Amino acid sequence: MATFLFNRAGRPAAFRRTPDDKFLWDLHGHWIGWFPWGDGDAVDKTGDYLGTVVNNRLLRRSYFPYRGYPGHPGYPGYAGCPGYGGCAGYSGYLPGFDDGPEKLLEG
Repeated sequence: MATFLFNRAGRPAAFRRTPDDKFLWDLHGHWIGWFPWGDGDAVDKTGDYLGTVVNNRLLRRSYFPYRGYPGHPGYPGYAGCPGYGGCAGYSGYLPGFDDGPEKLLEG
């Protein structure tokens, strides 16, 4: 079952196929990034910082320190249809974070 990640307003922004999936998908099932370090920091397919998972939110740090080149994970296959993510409710202000750029999350 898909694990949705939301923006600060509570709207679905992206999803993972499982809670520990190392790949990140847009809402249309296109692969947009991955989690190379095994934590909540995601990079896009070219290795640039995409966002950080904070609870059930995909947010972008105001400052992201360079962590080295993450390499490339290989092709992740096909995610399928994620279904409807619903709404998570407004999260409010989180110091040092903002919503990720929607264009990057569109695949």
